Amino acid sequence: MVYSRIKRLVKRKLIERFTIVVNDAEIGYNVKVLTGINVDTKKRDHIIEELFKIDGVREVAEVTGRFDILVTIYTKSLDQMHKMVSEKIGRIEGIQSSESFIEMKSRVKAMPYNSLKDND
Repeated sequence: MVYSRIKRLVKRKLIERFTIVVNDAEIGYNVKVLTGINVDTKKRDHIIEELFKIDGVREVAEVTGRFDILVTIYTKSLDQMHKMVSEKIGRIEGIQSSESFIEMKSRVKAMPYNSLKDND
């Protein structure tokens, strides 16, 4: 019964993929940073490509608001984070400015997918 339900959810494209969640802190990645970046829009694609080449960059999102891009970064220490932002990200051609936010504590709320019961 469970297999049939999962199969229907995949077929309806409500489930895109199956994954695991790694405990980053257990493997030494104790610092999570969100870096807001303003870019020369003509170099946006190049900048995103270069960001993904940097170890520790997990996600790059184009956003609205005061930044053009938000980058999620995981590092093992504050020193490593500082070097990454100043020596790697800061030297990418087309980046005009950046501001980093160190995550102090995080709480996650599961999405309320109860509405699936009505449709499946």
